[in-house]
Amino acid sequence: MALKVALAGDTMLGRGVAEELRHSPTPQTLFAAEVREALAEADLVVLNLECCVSDRGRRWPDPYKPFFFRAPPPAARVLAELGVDCVTLANNHALDYGFDALADTRVLLEGAGIRTVGAGQDVLAARQFAVLETGGVRLAVVAATDHPEDYAADEQRPGVAWADLRAGVPDWLRALVVRAAREADIVLVTAHWGPNMTSRPPRHVLAAAPQLLAAGATLVAGHSAHVFHGVGDRIIYDMGDFVDDYAVHPALRNDLGLLFLVTFDGPEPARLAPVRLDALPLFLDNCHTRLARGDEWEWIRDRFTTACAELGTHVGRRAGRLTVDWR
Repeated sequence: MALKVALAGDTMLGRGVAEELRHSPTPQTLFAAEVREALAEADLVVLNLECCVSDRGRRWPDPYKPFFFRAPPPAARVLAELGVDCVTLANNHALDYGFDALADTRVLLEGAGIRTVGAGQDVLAARQFAVLETGGVRLAVVAATDHPEDYAADEQRPGVAWADLRAGVPDWLRALVVRAAREADIVLVTAHWGPNMTSRPPRHVLAAAPQLLAAGATLVAGHSAHVFHGVGDRIIYDMGDFVDDYAVHPALRNDLGLLFLVTFDGPEPARLAPVRLDALPLFLDNCHTRLARGDEWEWIRDRFTTACAELGTHVGRRAGRLTVDWR
């Protein structure tokens, strides 16, 4: 039996994207038809939502924080119509507009039929995983972020599932992955880790990823850099961005991204493993994402191939997509 999961990185629906959604709250506003069709291939869709969804709240009182992202409430329905099944809120923007906006985000998304992980009303809730079920297969989604510490949930305060990964994988996260592996057939760990605008995973990410696999993760998929990184053995180190209104770095080209489609296969649900990755090259126009073409496609191919080669991974090409064979 086989299962296909679509994975996308930082999905920022605030600022200019929010204005577009206020005028036209539809999936077509955010993504071209070919991108939506690729998502529809998947049995499940999981992404990192790098904003809150609310019309309430005030900016988090941090004089050094430069960016605050908030999407309008209809964004939850737009994501549902796009086919999104689960989002992680474990990142550095979930609390941009405070506790009320975080609460609204979770209520609006859950009301639209989208599961949330990585944030909650207290630390126990923030550290819970979600189990998605389709075709008799159970996929657990575990989420954590290594920044910022002041967004961390505690016993009496809402917030995100913060893990100090620079000091190693904490016991609570390792135990959470172990428990998820007991309750599901596939365990996806999605981590918001490392600094922005880097072309390679930092040392602590390279150290943490295999530890998460050893704890029982079936696949690890990261985000945070706004630039896609290479792929290792069952590890997508950084998925880059999916939609936003960000300024473009002329060398790192954060406007060129990838949508990842991972195929799991095996004789039975309990023995499913990731066997193939298809990466769909994207061009992030301002507030709208379409397929990459021409020189854009070639740039993505060259960069992804090089980044993967540094990690010992070969990249192929099939039907306009970049492929990795994990068998």
